[in-house]
Amino acid sequence: MKGTIEWFARNGVAANLMMVCIVVTGIAATTTVREEIFPEIELDRITIEVPYLGAAPEEVEQAVNIRIEEAIQGTDGIKQIQSTASEGMGTVIVELELGADARKVIDDVKSNVDAITTFPIETEKPIVREMVSRMQVTDIAVSGYVDPFALKAAAVQVRDELTTIPGITQVDVVSAPPYEISVEVSEISLRRHGLTFDQVADAVRRSSLDLPGGSVRTEGGEILLRTIGQAYRGDEYENLVLWTRADGSRLVLGDVATVVDGFAETDQFARFDVTPTMMVSVFRTGEQSALEIAALVHDYIDAAQARLPDGITLTIWQDGAAMLSARLSLMLRTGAGGFALVFLVLALFLELRLAIWVSLGIPISFLGAMALMPSLDVSINIMSLFAFVTVLGIVVDDAIIVGENIFRHQEDHGDGLRGSIEGAHEIAKPVIFAVLTTVAAFTPLMFVPGMMGKIFRVIPLIVIPCLLFSLVESLGILPAHLSHMKPQGKPSLWRRFQSRFANGLKVFIQKAYRPTLLLGLRWRYLTAAIGVAMLVLTIGMVAGGWTNFRFFPSIEADVMAASVTLPQGTPVGVTSAAVEKLEAGAARLRARLFEETGQDYFRHVAASIGDQPMGSRGGGPMGPMLNLAASNVGEVTIELAPSETRAYNSEQLGLQWREITGPIPEAVDIDFNMTIMTPGDDVDIQLAGPNIDDLRAAAADVKQRLIEYVGVYEISDSFRAGKEELKLGIKPEAETLGLTLQDLGRQVRQAFYGEEAQRIQRGRDDVRVMVRYPLEERRSLGDLENMRIRTPNGGEVPFSHVATVEPGRGFASIRRIDRNRAVNVTAAVDPALTTSGQVIADLEARILPEVLANFPGVFYTFEGAQAEQIDAVAGLQQGYVLALLMIFALLAVPLKSYVQPLIIMSAIPFGLVGAVWGHIVVGLDVTMMSMFGLVALSGVVVNDSLIMVDFINRNRRLYSNITDAVLQAGVNRFRAILLTSLTTFFGLVPLMTERSFDAAFMRPMAVSLAFGVLFATFITLILVPTAYLILDDLRQGARWLAGLRPPDEPAEHGERTLGSSPSTKGEAVASATYLEDTPGPAAV
Repeated sequence: MKGTIEWFARNGVAANLMMVCIVVTGIAATTTVREEIFPEIELDRITIEVPYLGAAPEEVEQAVNIRIEEAIQGTDGIKQIQSTASEGMGTVIVELELGADARKVIDDVKSNVDAITTFPIETEKPIVREMVSRMQVTDIAVSGYVDPFALKAAAVQVRDELTTIPGITQVDVVSAPPYEISVEVSEISLRRHGLTFDQVADAVRRSSLDLPGGSVRTEGGEILLRTIGQAYRGDEYENLVLWTRADGSRLVLGDVATVVDGFAETDQFARFDVTPTMMVSVFRTGEQSALEIAALVHDYIDAAQARLPDGITLTIWQDGAAMLSARLSLMLRTGAGGFALVFLVLALFLELRLAIWVSLGIPISFLGAMALMPSLDVSINIMSLFAFVTVLGIVVDDAIIVGENIFRHQEDHGDGLRGSIEGAHEIAKPVIFAVLTTVAAFTPLMFVPGMMGKIFRVIPLIVIPCLLFSLVESLGILPAHLSHMKPQGKPSLWRRFQSRFANGLKVFIQKAYRPTLLLGLRWRYLTAAIGVAMLVLTIGMVAGGWTNFRFFPSIEADVMAASVTLPQGTPVGVTSAAVEKLEAGAARLRARLFEETGQDYFRHVAASIGDQPMGSRGGGPMGPMLNLAASNVGEVTIELAPSETRAYNSEQLGLQWREITGPIPEAVDIDFNMTIMTPGDDVDIQLAGPNIDDLRAAAADVKQRLIEYVGVYEISDSFRAGKEELKLGIKPEAETLGLTLQDLGRQVRQAFYGEEAQRIQRGRDDVRVMVRYPLEERRSLGDLENMRIRTPNGGEVPFSHVATVEPGRGFASIRRIDRNRAVNVTAAVDPALTTSGQVIADLEARILPEVLANFPGVFYTFEGAQAEQIDAVAGLQQGYVLALLMIFALLAVPLKSYVQPLIIMSAIPFGLVGAVWGHIVVGLDVTMMSMFGLVALSGVVVNDSLIMVDFINRNRRLYSNITDAVLQAGVNRFRAILLTSLTTFFGLVPLMTERSFDAAFMRPMAVSLAFGVLFATFITLILVPTAYLILDDLRQGARWLAGLRPPDEPAEHGERTLGSSPSTKGEAVASATYLEDTPGPAAV
């Protein structure tokens, strides 16, 4: 180590080239690393989708989902199988085990699913894919009072033109019904011409096609043969021939059917600021920059508006890039403020030149970490910038220690190069181990399981490289720079001011700290008792509820949404009326806020009927999850003014919106989404079992009991009664006509759902060609009675003569978890009145055992935020224990002591005390972010204690009285300990004092670190010396009891010391070293 330090100190060119290399690679990486609001995460899920169009949920469950579940169960790497059977679609979501090879599991699942041969013939091919998150950049509202076809044509034009722009690859049209060609044949036309639906559909397939015919190899070359006849538009289908006769007469499709080239019957439409609209969503993929894509979209909007028809306008909506820019500027602002405060602290305590060189370690370390970001797959996002702000004050600690030690050596003999080499070498090993303890403390954050862990693993992936590069800078680059420092001549104005400040600090140390420490050492057992009492008091305050625990705080959003779900089968007009109530509530809130503040809090208001665009995205990084299009669902989304201009955060506004809207009695579920990302519902109880009736009854009982809790609202369950249904059967007399149940069901399906004759590709749109009854013949039960069933011999019989009809009501959807049916009871919790932890604890201890005692086949688990909390806390606890063991080992091995590391680590629980008191003083709830801060705090607070114990060990060679050694060590290390702690604290002050709602969810971690370090500093300066003396008392007593020597005999001075042997008292005071290379007896 000495050779490396000396080589760099003597070769300033090499040190500067290394610095330039780090800086240049870091700057280069900033141009390639992607930018996003939150880090992309792997979802560790596989989806299997099987369309079974027109089928009821029970049919989908039996014919599709159960068969898939049985086929894939037992596959290695699968943690849980969830399935949802809904109308026309079977979806199975496979959750993978932690660390499972997703590609291998996908291949195994796909092979097993493809081997299923018993799917109904009406099902489409299964789609097996890994669930990935798509990051939305912005939406474009294409709106105007024009014909829906013109509106969608404009939206398609915008989509197609955007995809031609280099740098934009993924653009979708949303909130718009798909195109469909409907061949509508009435019962009268079928009977008049003696046709069946099969004959019409087969005629379409025969006449509308393109078919390659091979080639003719002539002497002049090869000529391709092609049959061209594929129809693409409605009028082309009208000219298709159904049959011809020998006399030359023929029947074309237009003679017997009405061909409607329009939209599928999905009941989807949307409004944007009251104007009819369709949305175009632009996504970022791969390494694309959201900011660059947004700039391209803005440029396109400015140019494209003039090309669109009159009456159609383009408006940017939900601009994620603007949100990203606001949050990045916030973090950069707090980072710059923290850097300024850190430099100010260094300039007050150190000579200005030295402070500048020490501060240089911050940008070098940051740029070094940025150079590694692409290879570590870390992006520039709100979490990575938060990590840089967090480590801002920590990263200079080693540079402070090295720089101060070099400066003292140079003051002793005036030789700049010699001072750099001696000072850096003397301090190298303690600095290395101090950094390693901090690295060990941040390491557990990389292994927290679940969604939380994947998001917050970014923090250690930034902090650890910063710390390692700071080590390189402090031991390789800093000595080379400081070797050229020469003694100053006449003191400058700043130097004179700093001297007055430094002298004042010396007076404080001698007049205040030294007497206090001496008193504490004399009454050491009382001092220790006071410290333990503070610890017990803090634990009691936490247990007594002085601080609330909220697993995942609300993350400020610039968009809030309210979704409403009505009973299945509800007409779209009723759904529209419910959505209008949400819009009216939003309008009243908007007016009230404007009257109260004089500011318009709402930028835009969008409403969707027949769809839930925000809900289908899944929230935050989860990406598009489900297609929620149905006539009974709707959604209202509000884009808010920037958070820095508002007096209320998005959660407060959402609660006001819910209150002012009031109840919607006809709705079965209303959900307000007011945060960027959520780990799930506050309360989510999953009831599972084989009997759906027991599950419904148990869920009803649990919901009734949840109403009793104060602060619990939006109580709902996942069970939805389905549409009214008619179950068809076949009469015995029909079988004598040659009819089967399959014939009956197929003909009814063709008439009322439709027979898919073709599926054509028209541009980028997949268009189905359906043959069915006209819409007016599918509107009443009487139409079913009027239907004629065709027999195999060509005859016709009335439907009522051959079919039985049994009325009933099915399911809207059927959820299954690990091959059991499941119903989830969910609720939201108002943190101002209670906490989800208190509610869940009471449910688990009292309510659920009482309820489920009546339903022996039903069992429960907690899902949502609670499940995520259990996974995250358990992973964090395991990692924390491992980190403490690593820290202990990093201290015990070089000290060759089992007990002295415990003295050093005694600062950790008091750091936790400071963190808790910090939350109380600032008025924050303890969150998962706070716990991440506590884990990281453990590695930071031991560094000051390490310096203190090191100096005590070294001073015992110089003082015959151990009390004097301890007292002098405390006095000599006061400034260094205070300086490293203050840089950490003030580096986080801008973030703690930031009042922007965007920074609110990060403040708990900053408070944990800052107040924990600050409190642990005073503990280090008082309790650690006290604990050292108490340990010596215990050791002397043990030796006396063992008969080795009397208790008043002076201790041996051959204790293991940390660093090379001091030659002078001043040198002993100046250094903070350990790991002496010369042998010596082990410390206790």
